[in-house]
Amino acid sequence: MFHTRRTDAVLLLVAIVWGSSYLAAKTATHALPVLVVLFARYAISAIACLALVAARRKERCTRDEVRIGTVLGITQAAVLILETYGVAYTSAANAGLIISLTIVLTPLLDRATDNGRLPPRFFAATGVCLLAVALLMSGNGFHTPGIGDLLMLAAAVVRAAHVALVGRLTKGRVVRPLQLTAVQTAVGSALFVVPAASALPTLTRVDAAVWGQLVYLALFCSVFAFLAQTWAVQKSSASRASLLLGTEPVWAVVVGVCLGGEGFTVLAALGAALMVTGTYWGQHIERTHRTTHIGESPCRTTAPTSV
Repeated sequence: MFHTRRTDAVLLLVAIVWGSSYLAAKTATHALPVLVVLFARYAISAIACLALVAARRKERCTRDEVRIGTVLGITQAAVLILETYGVAYTSAANAGLIISLTIVLTPLLDRATDNGRLPPRFFAATGVCLLAVALLMSGNGFHTPGIGDLLMLAAAVVRAAHVALVGRLTKGRVVRPLQLTAVQTAVGSALFVVPAASALPTLTRVDAAVWGQLVYLALFCSVFAFLAQTWAVQKSSASRASLLLGTEPVWAVVVGVCLGGEGFTVLAALGAALMVTGTYWGQHIERTHRTTHIGESPCRTTAPTSV
């Protein structure tokens, strides 16, 4: 019982950290250009991961890990640039809720590549989520969606494709999370260093609070959260893990409203309730369908959805 509670506590902490990442990213982009925030986050993460890999000399990256990590590093960078620009132009609460669409979009893409058919109820759950997005984008009334909301919507689609690609590339291969993360962060650092180069001097002019947000995004929201998730899933199950990690959008709202002082209208509250309901419903339907009709192990889990 103690070990179960400890594992659940770790998973809940990961969900809280991911939920808080949207406000941290939004605050950081107020002080620094988006590309600089992305490069700094990637660079700090890469240094931490590569140091951990180097400390374990017998666990160097394999060719498969380098090859797969390079491809996933590129797709992950595409996700993060959409997410970070998106959260810069919308509220942290909306960003965390809209990106949770990944949970229902991923099975759609995954099944499309496998020629599998999901039950009609799953598409009903997807429809609930789309209605939720419309309400969240409406703000104080129905109008043309903001650029930030649209970017987060695009990020959810691209992230779903990224998650499906992770499953496709790692299937049947021994790929270790730390090594794969190290390669992805190194690739991301390389991709953003040139576009951000001209604005990098701005890093010398920000205060300790901004640096603290960058370090928090890199070490806690990226390195710690991913490795902690992997450890907890191994100690528990993917079904239990996904239930706790699925509270991430709730924490995004709590942090955005309580710490960020963001407003939350009646329409937005209704959209938030529908989003959480739709994603949980869709996740349950997909998991039941997979384990009952396809015979896959229930220990499969979703990839992180945080900024």
